[in-house]
Amino acid sequence: MKKGIFLAVVAALGFGIYVYAQDKAKSVMPVAKEVPKAMSREDAMKLTDEEWKKRLTPEQYRILRQAGTERSNGQIYKEFKAQGGGTYHCAGCGTELFSSKEKFDSNCGWPSFFDPSKAKNVKTRIDRSGFMVRTEVICAICGGHLGHVFTGEGFNTPTDKRYCINGTALKFVPANGAGTTQKKEGEQKPSKESEEKKGE
Repeated sequence: MKKGIFLAVVAALGFGIYVYAQDKAKSVMPVAKEVPKAMSREDAMKLTDEEWKKRLTPEQYRILRQAGTERSNGQIYKEFKAQGGGTYHCAGCGTELFSSKEKFDSNCGWPSFFDPSKAKNVKTRIDRSGFMVRTEVICAICGGHLGHVFTGEGFNTPTDKRYCINGTALKFVPANGAGTTQKKEGEQKPSKESEEKKGE
């Protein structure tokens, strides 16, 4: 009897470790060495639901295409907080949305920005789901759900806005990765990169 209980506990513990490891692996924010090639709005709008499922991970699909929400204070949020200078692109279509210059720590459990880095690439609309009225943030190119924006919360930022964004919906390009791309084009600016890192 004791042996059976012991084996059941060991099996349950092993399964718990496996699930935790799988969850951790799925939650990691994609990091690119170079700025991804962004899709055009026309190409993004042509993609069928099945094509989106093939392009995205199940979690990215759930958030970007089904307006889901990742759990707060997860592995992806820890990684976001530790990231240095760089840009954040839509994980669906590669469009630049935010940068580390607009990043701030709101302690809400999700990546926060006080403004988009490319305003034309981010749109908002009223969201009445969940018995609440909120302002949803979406990618203007592919229509992917990114999160919500809140205003007037008293944060000491230039806009007093909190773009509360799902990290799963983003792809991070470190400043040194972007610099690698710029070097090929003869536009490397190491002093700017240093300034961005100091601002974190």
